[in-house]
Parts: sequence; C-alpha cells; structure tokens
Amino acid sequence: MPVRLILRLIALLALVSVSLPAGPAEAHGFGQRYDLPIPLSFYIFGAGATVALSFIVAAICLRSAHLPHAFAQVPLLRTPRSRRWASGIALIVRVIAVGYFVLMIAAGLFGVQTPFRNIIVASIWIVGWVAISLLSALIGDVWRVLNPWDTLFAAAERTYARLRPGRFLTFGLRYPAGLDVWPALVLFVGFAWMELVWAGRDVPARLAEAMLLYSGLTWLGMLLFGRETWREHAEVFSIMFGIFARFAPVVSTGRRDDGLMLRLPAAGLLKNHGTSSALMLLVIVLLATVTFDGILETPLWARVDIAVIDAPDDSMLWTAFNLSEAGALRLARSVGFVLFIAMFSVVYLSACKAMAAGTGSKWGGTFVLGRRFVFSLLPISIAYHIAHYFSYLFNGGQIIIPLLSDPFGFGWDLIGTAAYRPDIGLVGPLLQWYVAITAIVVGHVIAVWVAHLIAMTEFGDRTIALRSQGPFLLLMVCYTMLSLWILSQPIVETNPGS
Repeated sequence: MPVRLILRLIALLALVSVSLPAGPAEAHGFGQRYDLPIPLSFYIFGAGATVALSFIVAAICLRSAHLPHAFAQVPLLRTPRSRRWASGIALIVRVIAVGYFVLMIAAGLFGVQTPFRNIIVASIWIVGWVAISLLSALIGDVWRVLNPWDTLFAAAERTYARLRPGRFLTFGLRYPAGLDVWPALVLFVGFAWMELVWAGRDVPARLAEAMLLYSGLTWLGMLLFGRETWREHAEVFSIMFGIFARFAPVVSTGRRDDGLMLRLPAAGLLKNHGTSSALMLLVIVLLATVTFDGILETPLWARVDIAVIDAPDDSMLWTAFNLSEAGALRLARSVGFVLFIAMFSVVYLSACKAMAAGTGSKWGGTFVLGRRFVFSLLPISIAYHIAHYFSYLFNGGQIIIPLLSDPFGFGWDLIGTAAYRPDIGLVGPLLQWYVAITAIVVGHVIAVWVAHLIAMTEFGDRTIALRSQGPFLLLMVCYTMLSLWILSQPIVETNPGS
C-alpha cells in the first residue's frame, strides 16, 4: 500500500473520530462510575490511527531484510555452577507443581463443591490458564517445568528403565504425519468451550473428572507414541504455552552446555518456516477465543441471550431440542463460538488472499502466506489477554491466597492465610481501561512491525513488501478499533444521545 494512501487513511480516521457525535462517556465497575477525559470514539479512532502511523514509521525505518541483531542471543547461565543451580531449582518447581496438581484433583473430588471455597476452580481458570499464558509470553516457556503430566511420565520412564535396563516405556508407534497438531487444535477448541460455555466449569467435581480424563488421554498418547512426540504434537497446553513463549525474551536451547538464552522480545515470531496449516489455525482460534470471551460481556450478546429466552413456546429450542433456558443459552453460545472461529479464519485468510493477489503467485498462494504470517498475530493475542484478563487476574486471583490454607473448603488454616479477604478494588475500572488501551495499541504496533519484518524477509523487495502489507494493515487497524470497543463495554457507558 503506497505511503500516500496510508496517510489518507489516517486523515480519514481522524476526521471520522472528530465528526462522530459523542457525549461524555462514563465507566462503571465494582459499583463505581466516572467520566472519561475525552469521548470514547476518540480513544477508538485514535488507537486505529496510531497503528496505521506505526506502519509508516516501520516503512521508513526498516529498509532492509538484513537484521544482524534480530536473532542474537545472550546466554544467561554462563557457568556450570549456575546451570546446576538452575537444574536444582527446576526440579523443586516440578515437584511442587506435581503436588499442586494432585491437590487440585483431590480437592475437586472430595472438597466442598462451592466454587469460591474449592481451590481447583481458581487454579484452573486464573492460575492455570491466565497466569501461565502471560508468564509464558512475558518471560519464557515456564510450562516445560510446570507440566505435571510430563513430569510424572518422565519419572515413570526412569523407574521403568531401572527395573528393565535397555527397555523404554513406550510402544514406539510412529505418529501419523498427517495428524500434525490437529489433535491439539481439537483439544484446545474443547478446552475453550469448557471455559466459555460448559455448565461444569465452576463445579469442582466436574473439573477434577475432566483433569483425570485428560490425564489418561495424555499418558496413553505418551505410552503409544513416546513422551516427547506426544508433547510436541498433541499435548495441548505444551503447544499453546509454547506458542505464547515464541514472543518471550527467554528461550531454552534444550542443551545442557548453554541452557537458557536471552533474546529480543518477539524475535521468535520471525522464524516461521515450516508452520503447518493446523498450527496456523491454532493461532487463529487462540485469538478468536479470547475475543469471543470479550463479546460475551457486551450488551450486543446480552441481546442474543434475551432473544433466546424470549423465544416463542413453539420454537425449536423448546419443541425439537427440548431444552431448558440454561441449555438454550449454552447452545446459542456454542453456535456463536463456532461461527466466531469460522469468521476469524475467513477474515484472516481473506487478508492473505489479498496479499497473494497484490504480490503475485511467485511468492505462494493464500495458505502459504497465511502460514508464514500467522505468528504476526500473536502480539495481538497477548495484548488482548493482558487487556481482557488484567483485573480478573489481580482481583479474582487473590482468592488463591485464602484457598492455599483451606483448599478443600473444610475450614482449615494450614499456612495462616485463611482469614485473608480479597480486595476487589485493587484494580479499578479506570486502571483497567488504561491498561487495556495501552496493551491493545502496543500489541498491534508490535504486530505491524513483526509483519513488516516477515514481509521484508519473505519477499526481499521493499516495494513488494510494502504492497503486501496493505491488507494486513487494514485488518490490524480495524481489529484495534473493534478490540477497544469490546473491552470498553463492561466498564464504559455512553449517554443515550451520544
């Protein structure tokens, strides 16, 4: 896209943002209301213009695909002693993680079945998903150490090797190449559905049963195909947290001689050759999932819920499907979730198709470019995770403190924290709003730069690279604005006349 056309786009965004009628916006959260300093539309269109402007800066500054320092890595563990200390700490963390894993299952099966009094609920949704995702993105692949399924199976392998020297705890079946990471994709869609739709997501016993079922599946897969093979292709959390960790500044080389390395954040997103279609769709589903989670909190989806509840008595919901109101609402969410994933996939692939049309068939078709550029979406996903879950993590996550003393809800006080009362005002709506704005804008700007770097490397020609990024720029500007609108809905109200 020519620079002149981009400048016109920015001018148009600014003009529209100024011309929109908007009264003073109000935000609410935890019983509070306040006025935003400027109308909501200024934030939304200003953020879109900022992302567009970042492309111009990238186009001016990045004139060559040769970036000698982009992939530079600095060893963090320089001496054998430091590597031994790191291995010892990792072992301690593994043991604690396994103990916590067993505690969660036991609490879910035998503890009080009240969500806020049983440690398994907050541990899965707040610690297990939100916190570990963000740690993986902002630090490194911490799941390689925390993974209890891998730790327990590795211990079983060592025990088996001692009892039967020269034998391995696996049937040694060849993993079908055609399966790729499709099992992980299916499992992640199921996990996301559990988080967003499933009636048992807050029922401790149901969560514990789901953990046991997944444990059996994981260990069976490791037994059939080998621990590392299953972990790399089908253990959904290893793959998902590994995707987040591509952005992280700390990376493990997998070798004992150099251990952990420090690199530039987002450098891991530039090495994308060999990305499969299944992995591409997994990244798209990741972004679609957290966005749909935000949509569920908007007045737009509230209208869908009301329409379902108000459906006529002779509707198929009640006659053919024989559903209760709760069941009908879950069905609507399930259908919406699937359609949302399909919509995200179509929009992304349409942008890639436009890119292919603008650059010529020499560089590959829609799916080839889609696989090559898909990880440029990861900074957006990380930004949305921060923006959407920030208050959830710091306000809701405090419930873990008393639950550590009383994980079963039996009235214990094992470590003296049972009397702690979470401060739900720790992150107020104003702080949540500005964190959301900052995260969304910064994440999209990084995504624009990553996509531009990939284009410079992929096409080699600066003119073609700039032309290729037009569809992506439009996609990211629109998604920036949509994201802020979604995130504003639970905390910002606008006067009816605005």
